[in-house]
Amino acid sequence: MPEAASAPTATQATIGDSEFDRDTALTPRAPGVYDIDLSAGWTIISAVNGGYLLAVLGRALADALPHSDPFTISAHYLTASQPGPAVVRTDVVRTGRTLSTGQASLFQYDAEGNEIERIRVLASYGDLDSLPDDVRTTAKPPAFPPLEHCFGPEDGPAPVDGSSAITDRLMLKLDPSTLGWALGQPSGKGEMRAWFGLADGRDADPLSLLLAVDALPPTAFEIGISGWVPTVELTVHIRCRPAPGPLRVSITTRNLAGGFLEEDAEVWDSADRLVAQSRQLARVRLS
Repeated sequence: MPEAASAPTATQATIGDSEFDRDTALTPRAPGVYDIDLSAGWTIISAVNGGYLLAVLGRALADALPHSDPFTISAHYLTASQPGPAVVRTDVVRTGRTLSTGQASLFQYDAEGNEIERIRVLASYGDLDSLPDDVRTTAKPPAFPPLEHCFGPEDGPAPVDGSSAITDRLMLKLDPSTLGWALGQPSGKGEMRAWFGLADGRDADPLSLLLAVDALPPTAFEIGISGWVPTVELTVHIRCRPAPGPLRVSITTRNLAGGFLEEDAEVWDSADRLVAQSRQLARVRLS
């Protein structure tokens, strides 16, 4: 396991008492219907981050379903979400002894007051603490330099024009071998690796893992493409409850074609366990 120290904070937040928890909190309006004010603190360029949105919908489904932990959640991003009022509507599809399935959509309003669906998800939930300990895997943790030898957004210029408010809420330290794009010398490899945590020191849980898989700079940067890379579809698998301490996130892209690329992410905790996996399809603005 690589040597790492957790990022120090003046007062470490706890799960349930963190900016992330406050900004994903929902107010019930009716059974299965929730109101939320999407925070501008989780924006990148001009839109709300997709991982933050997934955590909002994940929290709504955790409340609506009899099981509290996301096992698998698939999201289709229909239109770009903006900071401000939104409503989440959930629907229980099926409940069982070990798994329950539900769907949820987030809506906002246009200037005329018409609802616009921003994101729609289908998810299955269970109890991570009830899973057996048996692990048989060929997966290996990514090789990372120590956290103090990696670099964060504060160490260089902003990679893109527009809001980067989300970076102030993250502890993000990138592997130098995936930082060529920041120096104007992208490697051409679709790889991005970083230590990840929340800036206020809150430990990871299943909901924050939904944010972690979509919080790093796009692999397109290291391929040599800059600008917004909006997510079209994102599927996340939560494999176990993460141990306290910083996470390691590794993302790879093998194929950019037709203006779309895939990003495969792995998230490893401080106990060297693979705690989350994801794949997303994203659109690349070629110019």
